Order: sequence, then C-alpha cells, then structure tokens
Amino acid sequence: MNFYIVTLGCKVNQYESEEIRENLLNSGFAETADVGKADIFIVNSCAVTSESERKTRQTVRRYRKINEDACVVLTGCVPSAFPDDAKKLTEADIVISNRDNKLISEKINKFYEEKQDRITDITRHERNENYEGGIIRDFEGHTRAFVKIQDGCDRYCTYCAIPFAKGPSRSKPLDKLREELNNVSSSGFKEVVLIGINLSSYGMDCGLSLSDAVKEAQKTYGIERIRLGSLEPDHITDDIISGFSECSKLCPQFHLALQSGCDRVLKKMNRHYDTSFYYNLCVKLENTFPDLSITTDIMTGFPGETEEDFLETEEFVRKIGFLKVHVFPYSRREGTVADKMEGQIEKNEKERRARDLIKVSGEVRKKFFERETGKKASVLFETPEDGFQVGYTENYTPVKMISDENLRGKIVPVKLTKAENDFVLCEKISNS
Repeated sequence: MNFYIVTLGCKVNQYESEEIRENLLNSGFAETADVGKADIFIVNSCAVTSESERKTRQTVRRYRKINEDACVVLTGCVPSAFPDDAKKLTEADIVISNRDNKLISEKINKFYEEKQDRITDITRHERNENYEGGIIRDFEGHTRAFVKIQDGCDRYCTYCAIPFAKGPSRSKPLDKLREELNNVSSSGFKEVVLIGINLSSYGMDCGLSLSDAVKEAQKTYGIERIRLGSLEPDHITDDIISGFSECSKLCPQFHLALQSGCDRVLKKMNRHYDTSFYYNLCVKLENTFPDLSITTDIMTGFPGETEEDFLETEEFVRKIGFLKVHVFPYSRREGTVADKMEGQIEKNEKERRARDLIKVSGEVRKKFFERETGKKASVLFETPEDGFQVGYTENYTPVKMISDENLRGKIVPVKLTKAENDFVLCEKISNS
C-alpha cells in the first residue's frame, strides 16, 4: 500500500514526519508523491494557533474527498492537545497522539486486518516520561538535516497550548544523538539543524546542556555546519555561550524567541526575561560571534497590548537590528491563561499591527543586508530559481548567484555584492 504524508507546522513536525516515513518504509509500505495513488494519508497536525487547527481540519477533509476508500491518519499536536476535538473529526479513520507515532504502521495494519470503522488511541504525556523519539537516517528532499534532540516544554507561557501537546521537557541521550548524527552524515548531509520544542532546555533533565549537544555534532565526521532551532533567551547562560565558542562549525545565527519588545507585555505572557536581558544577551553573542545574526518571533495584539506597547516593540526591533522577524497576530487558544484575559483585541487591529511590524522588520532586514555587502562567506546552495542558485551563508543571509551549474547541497565560497529587499546577490570566489 502507498502512503502520502502531509506536514503542518514547525521543524519538529517535519522531523517527526521523517520518523513516520522511515518507520512505514521499514514496515513494508511504499511512499508516493502522487495523491491520486495514495491508499493511506498521514496528516501530521499543528495546534500552535487556531488557524493551524483550522488548516488541520481542512486538510483531513480534503484528503478524505480525494479518496473515499483511503485510510486517513491524524497525528501530531491537535490530537495530543485537543483530544476531544480530534475525535470529532470523523473523516479521520485513525486518530493517534504524537507520543505514539511509532505505532502508526501497527494501527494501519489493524485497521485493515480487523476492518474496523475507526481507531482512536490518544495517549497523553505524563510527568517524568523519557525521551522516546526514534533515530532517522535521512531527511528526504532537504539539503540540511533536522535532528531533534529535545521534546516537550515546561514553560507554560500564558498564550501557548504546546506544553499540553508535547508534554514535559526531555532530552535525547548523547549516544542516540551520536548515532543519528553519523547516520545523516553518511547520507551526505553537510549541515545539521539541532531542533526541539524547547531546544535550549536540552540536558536540564540529565545533567547536560545544549553546548554538549553542539560539541557532539562538532565531532561528527562529514558535518561541516551546525545550526540551532529556536531558543529561549534566559536559558542561554554564559557557560553555554562559552561552550558554543569552542565549536568552529556552529553557524553564527541564533533564533532568540522574543514575542514582544515591551516589558509589560512580556510579563503578562509569562516570559522569563525582559528587554534589557534580551539586549544584553545579543551583545554577549555579538562579542563572541563577530558575524552574528539574530532572528526572532513576535506576536502582535496580545490581550491588553496598547498602541504604546506596540510602538515599544517596533523600536526594540530597530534597536536589535534583526536579520529576520517572523510576525504573527496573537491567536486565542482554548485552555490557556491568555484566552481568559481581559483586553482582547479585535482581529483587524491585531492584523494592522502585524502589517506595520512586518514593514518595519523589512526595513531593518534591508539594512542588515547592506552591512553584509562586500563580505566573503560560504554558502550552502539549496535550489535553482529562474537562472539563479539560491542558498544561505553561515549567518543565514539568503543569497542568489547567477549560475547554470547545479550547486544543490554544495558549500561554495562567495563574495556578497548587492543588497536587495529579500536577499543579497553574490558571486563565486575563484579557487585560483
């Protein structure tokens, strides 16, 4: 039987889809890229916003219409965070939590062999559970491999349902990480991205730290570049920065989740830092990594956010000089503290603030590109596009280079020549 996987959401979901994919292939199923030939649809869902949950429902129903006789499997964050809602999505034949993704092939076989109408088996996360993820060998269709080293979150930000979806923080053992890094290196990947739900808490449950994971990747033969996923700023201690500085393969780009540039709003969000701490952390990182870039996430229209609060955020974005800001309007999530807060802001106002902040972020991004012009860098090229080769420098500056040569997956030395709005033009540096 042929399966087709649809992934919604973050890098962790992309990684977990690869886990599911390899498990199904090892269990005798075949993958197809043609939805018309699929006997099984796997929808790996996202629950980070209400819009994400709406897209999940829409996706399940779409694939049910494509093939009425197919087996539609719903997994990911929606069943784990909102099991009752997931069970009501009757277009899904199998509803399973992300904790039990390793059982998907078993559930599919049971569905067909016992000719059951429907299987719903949602196991909730528990305190003190161990890291149970698998070990992948490949990352199909990508030029860099995501390697999940941490799962779960204990932060309970007032707007977030992810701790309910992913359970408590837990870390992948170093021996398992070592094996997986060797796997993806053997598959030809030169760059790895270490990811997690709360990545910066890696090792807190087992006497390690995130820098220990980075050092393990540093030692892996064949891996030339290491990146990190999203980080909680207050977890990045001086000791961790010192450990990072010992790793020459670590790219000088850090995604430090901000959420707001206003201290009053940060406190209401139950974030564990203020803007002064965040700014000083950026300074420490810049002193350690001269070619540093910082990227971040910011939401607009959090309950009670005033226009003055929002303008503080805009000014803070200018102060930091981010390479990129992912801007999104606040989304109410049932069961969270923020959902019950007074001062809920109208949708059109949240979206207006998001548009304004995107404009400011674009101006800051262009200035960053202009500062990069004239520098030399190495680029991992990913895709050809309209006569250009497209890729990213070590500090994640997006570049384009005119070339007919297929450079996908190759790391090439370049000189950055001209800043555009969304990328920097570059030219190859001759080896002679």
